[in-house]
Amino acid sequence: MDRKEEVRKYKEMSPLGGVYQVSHSPSGRSLLGASPNPQAMLNRIQAQLSMGTHPNKPLQADWDSDGKEAFEFRIVDLLPAPDEPAGDITEDLKVLHELWQDKIQIAAESSY
Repeated sequence: MDRKEEVRKYKEMSPLGGVYQVSHSPSGRSLLGASPNPQAMLNRIQAQLSMGTHPNKPLQADWDSDGKEAFEFRIVDLLPAPDEPAGDITEDLKVLHELWQDKIQIAAESSY
């Protein structure tokens, strides 16, 4: 396979959507979210926190005071691979996020 073919296949590849969680161990607080590409979202959150630019001020404050070691970044669940590569997964992500909100039951005071 030539380079152009490899690049084309990579661009056509769609990541699996899913639910992610960022947990702050000392406080027990958590951020639960859903994204079409949860690994990329976790990378983005971590980069924003490292640069001091994350829009969630309480999360940023905990990062600033306790550092990276106090946090756990994980993908909680992934959607199954879609039948159609270009299918819209927005509604599926919303449902999966709601299921995990119910399952984890993060109290309001423990949520970012």
